[in-house]
Amino acid sequence: MNVGTLEKFASVILDHSLKIKRDEILIIDSSYLAEPFLLEVYKGALLRGAHPVLKVSLPGASYYHYRYAEVHQLEFVPPWSKEEIANASCLLDVIATKNARSLANVDPEKMRISNVATKEIQEFFDERYNEGKLRWCITLYPTDSEAQEANMSIFEFEEFVMSACHLDEDDPVEYWRQVEKKQEKIAKFLESKREISIKGEGTDLKVKVNGRKWINASGTCNFPDGEVFTSPIEDGVQGTITFNMPQYYMGKEAEGVSLEFKDGKICKVRADKGQDFLERILESDEGAKRPGEFAFGTNYGIKNLTRNILFDEKIGGTIHIALGRGFPEAGGVNKSVVHWDMIYDMRQNGEIYADGELIYKKGEFLVEL
Repeated sequence: MNVGTLEKFASVILDHSLKIKRDEILIIDSSYLAEPFLLEVYKGALLRGAHPVLKVSLPGASYYHYRYAEVHQLEFVPPWSKEEIANASCLLDVIATKNARSLANVDPEKMRISNVATKEIQEFFDERYNEGKLRWCITLYPTDSEAQEANMSIFEFEEFVMSACHLDEDDPVEYWRQVEKKQEKIAKFLESKREISIKGEGTDLKVKVNGRKWINASGTCNFPDGEVFTSPIEDGVQGTITFNMPQYYMGKEAEGVSLEFKDGKICKVRADKGQDFLERILESDEGAKRPGEFAFGTNYGIKNLTRNILFDEKIGGTIHIALGRGFPEAGGVNKSVVHWDMIYDMRQNGEIYADGELIYKKGEFLVEL
C-alpha cells in the first residue's frame, strides 16, 4: 500500500471506527509485518492528542504456545490482561499473518483449554464495551500469507482490501457514514419482525427474533464492515441449515457443515470435513451449542471467500449464523467462549421470509427500504 492509502486507512480507523479523542489510551495489537500501517496509526493517534501503546508480536509464537505448553501453561492468563482492558479507552487489533495456516495441525483440545481460560477476560471486555467504556476495532493489513489464502497475488490482495474498505473513495470516512445511514433502514425494518425463515438446499430454519435489537455494523468494531445482525431468542431456533461454503475457525477448516436445532440447541451435527474439530468446539461450554448471532452480509465490494472471517462474513448476498457468544447490545444472553461465524451463500438460490413475507431472494432484499 502506498503512503496515501495508508494515511486514508489510518484516518478512517481513528476518526470513524474508534473516534479517538485527546488523552484517550489506544492499545494497538499486531505483528511486525504491519509496520508501515502501525506507524501511520501511531502517528495519527499522537497528532490527535491520544496516548497510543504498541503491542507488537512475533509470528509463530502462537504455534509454539500450542505445541509446547502444558495444561497449566495453557490455562495461564497474564494478570495484567485485565488491567489493560480496565485502563484502555480503545483497542485496535490489526491482523498481519506470516502463515495463516500455522495452527492447522494444532491439537483442538489445547486450543479449547486456552480458549476457556480466557472466559473471565472476555466477559470483562464485553462488560466494559456494553457500558460504553471501551471501544474496539479489528482490521487487517495485507500480507503474502493472507493473499495466498485468498488465491491472489499480494498486489491483487492489496487492491481487494482497498476495495472492500473503500479506501479508493475520495473520503472513506464519509462513505462509511453513508453506509451507516443506509443500513439503519434495514435494521429498523427487521426490528418490526418476529420470526425469520431461511429456505434453501438442505435448509429449512426458523429463527425467532422478536424483541431483539438489530445492530447496524458500518465500520466501527470491524473494518471493513457491512452487516446487519442480531442475537436470536435463545430457545427460538428450530430446523436445519446446511452451509454451502467452507467454514474457518481458529486456523481450522470444516466443509459440508449441517446443523439441526431443537429449541435453540444443536441436537445433530454433520460435516464432510472437520467434524471432530467441530464437535470439540461445541463441547467448549453449554453456550457453544446455541446460536449467538444471525446476520445479513451487505458489503457487495466483497464477492469471494478469502478464508478470513473479517471479510467473508460481510460478503454481500450472504447470511451467517454464529455459534456461541451472543451480543448483549442486541438483547442476547447466551454466554460462551466460542463465537464461530458460519456463512451461507444466498446469491444463487435460497429465500428468506419475515413473518411469512418473502423479503430476500438471491442475495438481495426485495422490500423497498
